[in-house]
Amino acid sequence: MEVESMFKLSTKGRYAIRAMYEIAKAYPEGVTLDEISMRQKISKVYLAQIIRSSRGPGGGYVLRKPPEEITLYDILEVLEGPVCVASCIDPAEGCDEVEECVAYPIWRKLANIIECMLKNVKLSDLIKKADKEEREKFAESITLKCF
Repeated sequence: MEVESMFKLSTKGRYAIRAMYEIAKAYPEGVTLDEISMRQKISKVYLAQIIRSSRGPGGGYVLRKPPEEITLYDILEVLEGPVCVASCIDPAEGCDEVEECVAYPIWRKLANIIECMLKNVKLSDLIKKADKEEREKFAESITLKCF
């Protein structure tokens, strides 16, 4: 029996982060779709749907900005839109009952924490945190910063 998830980042979003990580590691050089696919074990067909290429000498993918200037939020916001844990948080949808809603402050705070975490992780941070222990410590420091 498959269990539904309460909150779940899309496959497209997760794969985009992994692809951008590979592109960032190669910065300022480029990386090919084949290399990203092989290193991250993501289908080339799927990758071609979430990252765009431009033709040029040598081909491949190159960041337009340094990895230090690109956050996880920057990547996910383009693909997924703003952080929205409930429709009342979504500026496009909103809700007429926000002032009376007992749960609205919780949903707003949860969205703010998620957004803070994503805005405080740059591609360069992912590159620098090579081993599992470093990644865990970094995630903990970002969590503390956003709470």
